[in-house]
Amino acid sequence: MDQVFIEEVVKQISNLGFPALIAMYLLTRFEKKFDQLIELMTEVKDQKAKH
Repeated sequence: MDQVFIEEVVKQISNLGFPALIAMYLLTRFEKKFDQLIELMTEVKDQKAKH
């Protein structure tokens, strides 16, 4: 992860607490899954366009 991002997360944890940490963690995990889902949907769309 990016050093600036980590520093910002630490600042936010001190300001907002543990629930904010959990929300940030889950959002970053889901972002990766959404990217994978978008790629898969694009592949399916391209395959349908070929037929």
